[in-house]
Amino acid sequence: MKAAVGDRLIVEATRGTSTRHEGFIMQVDHPDGSPPYLVRWLDTERETLVFPGPDARVVQAAR
Repeated sequence: MKAAVGDRLIVEATRGTSTRHEGFIMQVDHPDGSPPYLVRWLDTERETLVFPGPDARVVQAAR
């Protein structure tokens, strides 16, 4: 997975009670765009460090 600052991270629900989470990637520490990413989640406005799993995908921002 590769990402850049400004891209969106979407984590799909994998359990019956879970919901989809979306956030903006605020920081990428590796020059090649590999995880982890600092993500600001849209639903809570909190920022967390994320190592995306197989249920996640990156949507590139318009460049």
